Amino acid sequence: MRVSRAVLAFVALPVTLGAQQTPPNPITTVMKQRTMTFQQRLAQAFDSIPERIFGYKPTPAQLTIGYIAQHLADDNYFYCNQFGAMKGTRAVEDTTTADTIKAKWPKAKLVAQMKTSFAFCEAALEQLDDAKLGDQITQTMGNGQTRTVTRAGPVMGHIIDMADHYSQLANYMRLNNILPPTALPRPRPPGGN
Repeated sequence: MRVSRAVLAFVALPVTLGAQQTPPNPITTVMKQRTMTFQQRLAQAFDSIPERIFGYKPTPAQLTIGYIAQHLADDNYFYCNQFGAMKGTRAVEDTTTADTIKAKWPKAKLVAQMKTSFAFCEAALEQLDDAKLGDQITQTMGNGQTRTVTRAGPVMGHIIDMADHYSQLANYMRLNNILPPTALPRPRPPGGN
């Protein structure tokens, strides 16, 4: 009898440990976490940049801070509309106005639109699970051409796009003597030296 119980415990232990160690949808969980991190950093960065430098760009070939804000909102809808059946809705003004004009809108309007696009993306992410990442979808590019991609492509593209623009914005901030969110001192734990 003792041997049978020991064998049963030996067999059941890995199954029990495995069930405790692997959360459901680990891939989409990580993708959602990275997305939320970059959204938070970008929102914090734009909130801390004074409106007077939203027209700043280090060289004539680069984008202005205002242009980056409107571009992020556009990109968020482009990518997050591909996460599932939920589609974002935008005002006609947002989709028909030239990017160069939108880039000059007031900071409050640009940042509000960007944050609205972040909220849409957060809701769109809830449609995903690991099994859906391999789905084949049709992606329509800005020039109207279409191609077939796996759903994981736009999800990863979205994360990479936000990382790219955060890096760009962090450099612009440093050139204007503003510390980006990731360079700010972190609070010390209570009782820490």
